[in-house]
Amino acid sequence: MIGRIRQTYDRTGLGTRLALSLGVLSLIVFAVVGTALTAYMRDYLEHQLDDQLKLVQTAQTTDAQVHGIVEEKPYWGWYTAVYDVTDDSAVLRKPSDVPDDNSALTALARSMAHSDDEIQRTAKIDGKGEYRLRGCEVQPGVVLVSAAPMEDIEDTVGQLLTVQAITFALAVLALVVVGRKMLRRGLKPLSDMASTAHGIASHNLTESAARLPLRADGRDGGPEVAELRTAFNTMLEHIDDSLAVRAEAEQRLRRFVADASHELRTPLMSVRGYADLFQYAAANAPEERDKHLARLRAEAARMGFLLDDLLLLARLDAAEVEAPLRIADADLVELVGHAADAFRAAHADHPLTVAPGPSRLSMRLDPQRIRQVLDNLLTNAAVHTPPGTPVSASVSVTDGRAVVRIADAGHGIPPADRERVFDRFYRVDKARSRDRGGSGLGLAVAHSLVSAHGGTIDLTSEPGATVFTISLPLPKGLTDR
Repeated sequence: MIGRIRQTYDRTGLGTRLALSLGVLSLIVFAVVGTALTAYMRDYLEHQLDDQLKLVQTAQTTDAQVHGIVEEKPYWGWYTAVYDVTDDSAVLRKPSDVPDDNSALTALARSMAHSDDEIQRTAKIDGKGEYRLRGCEVQPGVVLVSAAPMEDIEDTVGQLLTVQAITFALAVLALVVVGRKMLRRGLKPLSDMASTAHGIASHNLTESAARLPLRADGRDGGPEVAELRTAFNTMLEHIDDSLAVRAEAEQRLRRFVADASHELRTPLMSVRGYADLFQYAAANAPEERDKHLARLRAEAARMGFLLDDLLLLARLDAAEVEAPLRIADADLVELVGHAADAFRAAHADHPLTVAPGPSRLSMRLDPQRIRQVLDNLLTNAAVHTPPGTPVSASVSVTDGRAVVRIADAGHGIPPADRERVFDRFYRVDKARSRDRGGSGLGLAVAHSLVSAHGGTIDLTSEPGATVFTISLPLPKGLTDR
């Protein structure tokens, strides 16, 4: 039974629970207050009756001294008796107005034989009910005992208990009903947040651009609920941001897989075609064998470069314990000079100038990877600008960081493409051939390698001035000379 009640209670709402708990607490408080009030009222009425008995006995004592007994009866239902007492006995003087069961009066009179003060007590008289008894000494050896009924006190206390029970019951009922409504209103913001949470649970989060259109609104509930609402909405904003990042990552992954498949399929198909041509040419025109072998080697090398770049990017993204970097002491100015010399030899149609800067800049970095970044940026400037376009390189130190700038005076990069030039397989010129434009991984590799060194690479572009800026942290104790 108790378990069933507990299960029913557990299934009730929070507002109902709080209202019931408040009702039980109020009932306990009312019970304590009612008990204290009833006890005080009973004690007060008994003291009044004692005072009344004392006044009555003052007059009855004189009557007993004159007549030997009390001839005047004070009130209806009251009893008065005069006893001759000794150490062992109490003898009732007659005639006396006493009930048939006068043992309580006699016992009080006998007690007066051993007391010099008045005695008061409550006793039950058979057939009459509760009586308040008071005894006093009229003269030595003579005791007056008066008995007053307590029926009026019991009736008053009973009526008081009835009024209290009805009043407290109505008060508890009103408190539970009104309190439940007030609690329901106070808990409405929490219910709204619960509805919002249910709405979020039913929202399809698998969509690529999924966002949560629901928010917990309102101003009711006080500061605690407002704080909870703010935390709830902050959590939803965080979920929204996470979903947006996930959707963007999924889109980038799909685009990456599609581009990688396309980029790998092209050289593979070329290798297959050249292999077929080589087989045919070897059987019928042996003199063309070297030409087809050279093409096969070129396509295989191109595919190898592409796979190397993809592997490098994967290792950088995976944040491997053994990072694909071989850190050593190197001179950044010397690396820029070597990259410039290689560029002049490979791209004689693009004049390159190296701006004056530090004579030496010692740093802790991977020389091969930084050289790869510089070659990619310089090659990018040559590939995407017409012949004769000036290219420049510079090295400087700014705010404790080494800064390398690669600039060209070409037509610039459109604003819509600037934010995506470092994406993998992204080409500003979609129509550019792969033989000339590359696979679209050069800038992505450069960005990842610079980030692996703890640096940044930025782009600013406008017609006549496209600048790639590499910023690397300069270790303490190593400065330019």
